[in-house]
Amino acid sequence: MPALEIAEKLTILADAAKYDASCSSSGVKKRDSRDGKGIGSTLGGGGICHAYAPDGRCISLLKVLLTNSCIFDCHYCINRKSSNVRRARFTAKEVVDLTLDFYRRNYIEGLFLSSGIIRTPDYTMEQIVEVARSLREDHDFRGYIHLKTIPDADPMLVEAAGRHADRVSINVELPTASGLLRLAPEKSQARIEGAMGTMRSAIEDGADARKRFRSAPAFAPAGQSTQMIVGADAATDRDIVTRAASLYDKFDLKRVYYSAFSPIPDASTVLPLRRPPLMREHRLYQSDWLIRFYQYSPQEVSAAADPATGMLPLDIDPKLAWALQFRDRFPIDVNRAPREMLLRIPGLGIKAVEAILAARRWRTLRLDDVARMTVSVKKLRPFIVTTDWRPTGLLDRADLRPLVTPRATQLELFAA
Repeated sequence: MPALEIAEKLTILADAAKYDASCSSSGVKKRDSRDGKGIGSTLGGGGICHAYAPDGRCISLLKVLLTNSCIFDCHYCINRKSSNVRRARFTAKEVVDLTLDFYRRNYIEGLFLSSGIIRTPDYTMEQIVEVARSLREDHDFRGYIHLKTIPDADPMLVEAAGRHADRVSINVELPTASGLLRLAPEKSQARIEGAMGTMRSAIEDGADARKRFRSAPAFAPAGQSTQMIVGADAATDRDIVTRAASLYDKFDLKRVYYSAFSPIPDASTVLPLRRPPLMREHRLYQSDWLIRFYQYSPQEVSAAADPATGMLPLDIDPKLAWALQFRDRFPIDVNRAPREMLLRIPGLGIKAVEAILAARRWRTLRLDDVARMTVSVKKLRPFIVTTDWRPTGLLDRADLRPLVTPRATQLELFAA
């Protein structure tokens, strides 16, 4: 294929892949060496996104679709069958060559590959697996590979993806079965969850084999994840939190990603006219963090939502909202409380809690000591007790929420 044709495909299919949750790189000054001067290019970076390893390292990935053609007609999808968009398709070899070329130029450290459904789910899944197989077996590629798998495909093909990929993901699409039936009638929650269950079993079998036999191949060592769209249907934040917690529990997921619905050209009349506030997506990620790292139960996080609407407040974070709902649990003595109670204090993160636990082994803590362990002590004051501080009457004030709500500030574009 001529290089220009490949570049055009990359432009179309990298743009089509942006709806999978990730952080993409942008804002680079356009430079290239096609005139024979210099070396390297910033124009070849189309489709490059960033992911993060468990140790915090940023990993650059080639994020692209195999094709944006699709036999399904999901209302919310820009690549649906009835959508009037420019179509393109890579062959498996073209994706392999692009990945290797970008890797050799040090643009990327891995591949994130998804696809629309062409011909049949099995045929599409075969092409996706072939890309990963060729990279691993034909070229001994040792970089990171994340494959989006197709729940309607043969389970043997989905399992084959796990043999070559570091991480696999199967999108649940929407938080509720009724929303999926309404907006993506060709998809089935039962089939999606069946595929996720099959993948969990395969991952567990692979991990067990690795424990018993050193020579056993790794199987999706980074686990599986999923993504759901927020704001395309009537699901409340309480529905979404409950659904996410269920998915973590049933399928041992590494992450649930949230993607705020974005209006698309020639949209179906059953879709909302406006996108939800991006802050809603942010609050859902915060609630997800509370369940995964702060030992909150899904019921506790749901209790932070408005009882009437089921929505999390946008002006304050879920942890503060929960504390305001359950003031009887406070104040908490930072010199005596166990770790799980310290994690309930608004304004204290995990690192601050660990610092408190370490420091109080040697001395009793004062308010100034706690203030040095957090960004702002203002949010903490109504909820804690130290040797020199007790929030007498403060916790019972009717106007407590305005006192602890962070002030809205305009971010500075060129702040140091």
